[in-house]
Amino acid sequence: MVKNLKRYRKQVEREQGRSEALKCDFFPTTYVLPSEYHLFVEEFKKNPDTTWIMKPAARAQGKGIFLFRKLQDITAWRKGEYMTAYDKEQNREAVETYVVQKYLDNPYLIGGKKFDIRIYTLVTSYNPLRVWLYREGFARLSGTRYTSESIEDTYVHITNNAVQKTAPNYDPDKGYKWSMGRVRQYLTAKHGQDAVDVMFRQMDDIFIKSVQSVQKIMINDKHCFELYGYDILLDANLKPWLIETNASPSLTASNQEDHEIKCRLLDDMLNVIDMEGRLTGKEKRIGGFDLIFNDGPVYCDETGVETFNLNTLRLNSFLGCSNDRVVQLRHLYRQNQLIKRMEKAAAAAAATN
Repeated sequence: MVKNLKRYRKQVEREQGRSEALKCDFFPTTYVLPSEYHLFVEEFKKNPDTTWIMKPAARAQGKGIFLFRKLQDITAWRKGEYMTAYDKEQNREAVETYVVQKYLDNPYLIGGKKFDIRIYTLVTSYNPLRVWLYREGFARLSGTRYTSESIEDTYVHITNNAVQKTAPNYDPDKGYKWSMGRVRQYLTAKHGQDAVDVMFRQMDDIFIKSVQSVQKIMINDKHCFELYGYDILLDANLKPWLIETNASPSLTASNQEDHEIKCRLLDDMLNVIDMEGRLTGKEKRIGGFDLIFNDGPVYCDETGVETFNLNTLRLNSFLGCSNDRVVQLRHLYRQNQLIKRMEKAAAAAAATN
């Protein structure tokens, strides 16, 4: 993903100018190792006091992640400290791909603790590009107060639930998760509606631009779809940063509330896919999913044609907003049944004439 994002940013700068390219600056300075090791070393030497984070590209649940400030830690990695067991048995050199990323050491904190946000998108087509955003998501909080000093303490810096649940003070009944609605309410109460609206619009840009960056290299099949789990980190200025994009994200639940969210997510994903053919294909909302891109941005219906202008348009995005999905689905299916009956009657009348 990161290589495609860098390529996409350069393309936007060539075609639309530097101001538009700056809108793509939503991911930290990142390199893929070992292929970009020398580029990373050059950047490291420019900012020798910076904290970096290393993540194995092919692992999950926070495994193999570590923070460092000294280049000698990478030297140890290159010598094979982080080789797989199989590679060591076969006396092979380390070939596992890692992503090294400049660590964001000014995260937004809730109660003095770091968190990131997991958000789900559903791509049902890459050509044309069609992207759905799920209203529900959740924040994953650390159980330990944040400090930039102890970079060895994974409970401070790694918010993944698989890591946090091994902490001595972990409560399995509560976990360390906030719903997306609760996050939105908290931020709005502290910073006001306008600031939070800007933040969510920047998130929408992340979702759309990230899939646009890979659109041309994805194999498009109208019978296929992909659910993505985005990990977003807010900095102290409420700027959202893309940390990871997970294909086939884990749907393991950490508590009852988490279980219910993910069951609703899967249910609505199948509703969007519509294997039973109950939909018209023109829907902009299905359950908890809102269509935000359909070969172009999808906007709300609030603005009439008379007042149409780009400054008043609002993307069809409602992350963290009310999700009366059962009522919406019932109304949607009843409406579609009525439409189909009317179309069938019109076709029969035309045939008799």
